[in-house]
Amino acid sequence: MKRWIVRLLCIGLALFGGVSCFTQVKAKKPVKYEFVHGRTALLRDGMAYAPKRAPAAVKRAIAAGNRLQNMPYKWGGGHARFKDSGYDCSGTVSYVLREAGLLKGSMTSKGYFNYGKRGAGDWITVYVRNGHVFMTVAGLRLDTGGRGGRTGPRWKPETRAGRGHIMRHPAGY
Repeated sequence: MKRWIVRLLCIGLALFGGVSCFTQVKAKKPVKYEFVHGRTALLRDGMAYAPKRAPAAVKRAIAAGNRLQNMPYKWGGGHARFKDSGYDCSGTVSYVLREAGLLKGSMTSKGYFNYGKRGAGDWITVYVRNGHVFMTVAGLRLDTGGRGGRTGPRWKPETRAGRGHIMRHPAGY
């Protein structure tokens, strides 16, 4: 297809509320956790510990993720109420980013296609595809899905496929 036709299609998608073709970076590698002292979060007994020199917002994000551990998966959870009895994928990501001071309110997974800046962040990366969103904070994945189906929000050190996801990050992180 000629380049100008592709550009017209992309502009049309953006105008009608679709995803912009020009601002997305697709994940090509699996999302993999490898502990690096001083750079990544430490996971011990299901709780994450931020690196000492991590920015304050990253420390707040990890503390927020820790508060969600063992909460059940609840479709729509975290949207009508900030502090809910369970959380879905986008409710989890919204809660953590909001508690870190990096988001006002909450978004559905679709909203994360245009969140923040494109590509992977230095400290926080949001991975979004149609119908699902998860994030990494200081290299550790916070997800409601993966092996075993919908588990509710959990820190997950297991590798997860990144293909099919768009990467976004909060500016400066």
